[in-house]
Amino acid sequence: MKKKVDSVGGSGKKLYLCTERILTLRTMAKKILTLLALALTVATASAQEKKWYENTKLSGYGMLQYQGEDKEGGKHNEFNLRLARLILDGKINDFDWRVQLQGTSNAGPGNPTMQIVDLYTEWVRHKEFRVRVGQFKRAFTFENPTHPITQGWYSYAMVINNLSGFGDRTGEKSSGGRDIGIQAQGDLLPNAAGRSLLHYQVGVYNGEGINLKDRDNRKDIIGGLWVMPISGVRVGAFGWTGSRAGIGEKNRYALSAEYDKNEFTFRTEYLHSQGWGAASAGSSSNEIDYTKGDKADGWYVFGIVPVVKSKLHAKARYQTYRPQKEWSTSKTMYEVGLNYFFTKNLELTCEYGRVNDRSIANPDNHNYNFVDVELDFRF
Repeated sequence: MKKKVDSVGGSGKKLYLCTERILTLRTMAKKILTLLALALTVATASAQEKKWYENTKLSGYGMLQYQGEDKEGGKHNEFNLRLARLILDGKINDFDWRVQLQGTSNAGPGNPTMQIVDLYTEWVRHKEFRVRVGQFKRAFTFENPTHPITQGWYSYAMVINNLSGFGDRTGEKSSGGRDIGIQAQGDLLPNAAGRSLLHYQVGVYNGEGINLKDRDNRKDIIGGLWVMPISGVRVGAFGWTGSRAGIGEKNRYALSAEYDKNEFTFRTEYLHSQGWGAASAGSSSNEIDYTKGDKADGWYVFGIVPVVKSKLHAKARYQTYRPQKEWSTSKTMYEVGLNYFFTKNLELTCEYGRVNDRSIANPDNHNYNFVDVELDFRF
C-alpha cells in the first residue's frame, strides 16, 4: 500500500511540475508578446517621427544691395541689407504649412528685430478647392505673390508697392502684400494634357496688414480669376473692396497678363484705386490727406529674356505710378539691366533707371538717374 501511495504521489508531483512549466512558458510568452508590442509601438512612433521630419524643409535667402541716385537735393549712394528671411515648410496629411521669419531694423538702427511674415496652413487635398488660413499674400495681382528674387528687379513695381499692401497709400505699414485671413482657391477645367485652363481665388482679410488685428471690424474681400489658354500664358482680373481704420473705404481692381516659360518672362498690369489716402504712405498713419484726392492708378510692363540660358538674362521695364491719377503727380521709370547666375542659388543683378518725377516742384529737376546692384543667395 505504501508503494502504491508513493507511486501515485510521484505521478502527482510530475503532473504538478508539468503544469508549473506550462504556466511558466505561458507567462514568458505573454512577456515576449508584450515586449514585441512595445517594440512595434516604438518602431511605429520612430517611423512617424522620421516621416514628419522628412516632410519638413528649412530654407531661406538674403538680398544684399547697393543703390544710388543723383536727384537734385536728394543725392545718395549706400549699401543696404534689403532682405533676410528664414522659411520652414511642412506637410501634415492633407495640410501644407509655412512659417517665414524676416530680420528687420524697424525698431531702429543697431536694434534689429525679427517679425513673422508668413504663418499659415492650407488644406490641399483637391487642387480644385484649397483653403488657406493664417497670414499670407493677398489674392491681388500676378506680381504680388512672386518671390523677391525671381521677380527679377530691384523692387516690385511702384504701383504694386502702393496699391497692393506693401507701403500702401492708405498708410498701412509695409506688409509685403500680406494680411491675416482665410482664402479659397483652385484650378479648374483641365485640358487633354491635364493642364488647368482656369484659376480662381477669393479671400477675406482683416485689412490692416501683417501681425495686426482688425481695428474697424470691417473685412477686406479680394478675388481674382484668370485663364490659361496656352502653356505659360495667364490673363486675369482682380477686385478688392474693404476699408482701413481712420481712412475709410477703398475699392481697387487690377488687369493682368503674363507669359512665363523657358526663362522668358513678360508681364504687364494696370491697377486702379478709389478711396482716400493717408498723409504718409507705408507709415501706419491713419490721418487722411484730402489734398491727394481719392483716386490713384499705375501700370508697368517688363520683359526678361535669356542671353545665355540659365546663366545671363537681359531685362527692360517701363512703369508709371500716379498717386492722384493726374499726370502732374506721376513718377515714371525706364529701366534696363542684367541678371547673372553664378549658380541657381547665387545671383548678381545690375540695373540702371532713368526717372521722371513730375511731383518735384522745379521742372528742371524732374529727371534724374538711378542705379541698383544686388547679390542675392538662397539656401
